[in-house]
Amino acid sequence: MRAKIKQTLLIVCLFLFLFVVIGSGLHLNPGGAFIAAATGTPLLIYVFNRRLARGRVESDLRAGREGNSATCDGPAECPTEIPSGEVKDIVRQ
Repeated sequence: MRAKIKQTLLIVCLFLFLFVVIGSGLHLNPGGAFIAAATGTPLLIYVFNRRLARGRVESDLRAGREGNSATCDGPAECPTEIPSGEVKDIVRQ
C-alpha cells in the first residue's frame, strides 16, 4: 500500500515539476502548460522504466557469462548460454 502511495505522489510531483518548468520556460499559458505536463509525465515515466529495465537485463546477462567462460567451447558445455535460432535463420538466408 505504501509503495502505491509513494508512486502516485512521485507522479504528481513530476507532473507539477513539468507544469512549472515547461510552462515558465516556454512562456506558455496555463492551458498549454497543463497539456504539455500531462503528455510529458507518462512519456518520462516510460523512458525511465525502459532505461531501468534495460540496465537490469544487461546486468543479468553479464552475471551469467562471468562464470568459467574461458573453459566453455559451446552451448552443450555451458548450460547458461542459450543457442539462438534467429542467428541460424539469418545465416541460412
